[in-house]
Amino acid sequence: MIETTYKKGDHVRHPSRPEWGHGVITKIEMVSHDRSSDLRMWIRFPSIGEKTFLASAAGLEVVDDQGMSNSVHARPTLDALQLARGGGWLGAISKRTPEELMTALPGEATDPFLPLRKRADFTIRLYRFDGSAVKLIEWAVAQSGVEDPLSHLNRQEIEQFYRRWLVNLDNHMKKVLTDLRRENIAIVSLLTGAPPLAARTIPRLQRESR
Repeated sequence: MIETTYKKGDHVRHPSRPEWGHGVITKIEMVSHDRSSDLRMWIRFPSIGEKTFLASAAGLEVVDDQGMSNSVHARPTLDALQLARGGGWLGAISKRTPEELMTALPGEATDPFLPLRKRADFTIRLYRFDGSAVKLIEWAVAQSGVEDPLSHLNRQEIEQFYRRWLVNLDNHMKKVLTDLRRENIAIVSLLTGAPPLAARTIPRLQRESR
């Protein structure tokens, strides 16, 4: 199954690091471990260069020419929204606006069918986008799904969308904290290695959500 999932030249997206952009598989080799086989893949991302992954562990999503992935949590890119305005097969997403796309949280953070711990961990890690100059552009890449968000939006628009997104993130984090308390899951167990912005923000949200 793994052998037929990826091939050299495929464009892929790392679901936990969408700010890396869409990488290209440059090399694949079969490896064996404990009587099982796997694929080792070399992938070149536009923002960070080449990375190596095992196919079974990385969970990489193959993306098509419009930047859409095969994931259940796939969402349109800014390019796809622009194409949708012209009709065609993308017409189904034409009601989405750039504002909605840029301020929405990823499905991995909000999907109620995912385990609570997984949703909480993913939500906490979103605070790595702290609004600094570099992280702001990385956030814009992750949200827009395009390699150069400044070709679609100006800096002021990106900053405005980020502030609105951060409000949405804080409000969602409050709900997660409430659910964690209901399930008697200590938030401290999830904060190991949390981004600095999360470490500063979550105690305040805990007080506000009580």
